[in-house]
Amino acid sequence: MLTLVVPGLIWPRQALSDLAGDLSLPAFALLLGRGRLRHGPGVATVTRLADALGVASPLPAAALRRLAFGHPADDDDWLCLDPVRLRFEERSLVLDDPRGLALKTAEAEALAVALAPTFAALGDIRVLDAHAWNLRLSAPSPSFPDLSQSLGRALAPLPASADHAPWRRCLNEAQMVLHVHPVNRAREAAGKPLVNSVWPWGGGRLPARTACRHDSVWSSDAVIRGLALAQGIDAELLPSKFRIPPGSSTLALFDDLAAPAKLGDALAWRDALASLEAAWLAPALAAIRSGELDALCLLAPGERNSVEFVIRRSDLWKFWRKPRALMDAFAATESR
Repeated sequence: MLTLVVPGLIWPRQALSDLAGDLSLPAFALLLGRGRLRHGPGVATVTRLADALGVASPLPAAALRRLAFGHPADDDDWLCLDPVRLRFEERSLVLDDPRGLALKTAEAEALAVALAPTFAALGDIRVLDAHAWNLRLSAPSPSFPDLSQSLGRALAPLPASADHAPWRRCLNEAQMVLHVHPVNRAREAAGKPLVNSVWPWGGGRLPARTACRHDSVWSSDAVIRGLALAQGIDAELLPSKFRIPPGSSTLALFDDLAAPAKLGDALAWRDALASLEAAWLAPALAAIRSGELDALCLLAPGERNSVEFVIRRSDLWKFWRKPRALMDAFAATESR
């Protein structure tokens, strides 16, 4: 079985109709019509993935992604401290998608070196790649909002607690250091977005290994690949298109819809949906028909509600079930 997790599918009904009503999605429509559909309560993507891999959330993202970058397991406490761009929108600070920075490794390393003295009392900065920085903590940190859940939203200030006080000071100082750094001056001169803050999140240490029903994981998210490795499961980058899973149960994360959905980027969302249809759902449907794939399970987590459908080869013979429109399956539950 292939279990495909697709965050960013659930929108209000009218928005879905406007966004996707003119797109040709024949494989998706047939799968939705013939498969068994189930609606559930809202759930965060990371919670759904953690549950599927047998681990409780919140995940210690920093410790997990170290594994995906090839570092050995340890018992240290780690915290993600990723370079980000904050911008003002309608008198609120908003977090942009960090991938839009397109940082080079040399730029990231220079910025991290400059920030090391600022965070020295809290931990030691390690650059995993240009967009993934970790802090090896001197002591466990307080909790911080998950980066992916904060994209495109008005940001609240850190809690006014004693535990957060040193972090408020360090983050304020970091923003001043970044403001005058030569890397940012060069980026500004070149018309590139600036790194004007860092985002702490995903603290903790590696979890204990537990039983899991999946035997392989495909994901472009280093945290999820690291979680698979911590569970003793094979993990690799998400393929560019569908292929027959290597084992009896593969979990795959297709997250190209997630950031456009959070940031309201309709064109990017439509492109990602068309890619999901052409690169994944149409060939998966063909593989089910031929018997090469025994079943497909699609999980669509959302804030207000979630959707799950499962389809097996025998379901394709249910000709009386008509193709189903996307908005009939993935419309968000209206708030009251």
